[in-house]
Amino acid sequence: QVQLVESGGGAVQAGGSLRLSCAASGRIFSIYDMGWFRQAPGKEREFVAGISRSGGYTAYADSLKGRCTISRDNAKNTVYLQMNSLKPEDTAVYYCAGDTTLRDYVSQKQYSYSYWGQGTQVTVSS
Repeated sequence: QVQLVESGGGAVQAGGSLRLSCAASGRIFSIYDMGWFRQAPGKEREFVAGISRSGGYTAYADSLKGRCTISRDNAKNTVYLQMNSLKPEDTAVYYCAGDTTLRDYVSQKQYSYSYWGQGTQVTVSS
């Protein structure tokens, strides 16, 4: 089993920044790519960003491209999501997820990810 624990969420004003962290523990050797998803009230969960095991490949949702950066520190078993120029529509619960399948691309599909964290709330006020 793998445990994923997110942190770093909070309340910020529009235009502000946050850095989310996701710490992995357990059978981490089974994890290849890592992803961030978010779910706003009344909406479906959506892909935000993903990163390959080596960190050499990344993928971003169009809605956040240019405003966020995903990175990982494998020595610390931690994935980060730096978000800048936050907007009220970025308000959501943010989840990190781990993909246990070796792929030649970073998947943007929820069903590709086997492990999920509990989520961290991000609230952006106008």
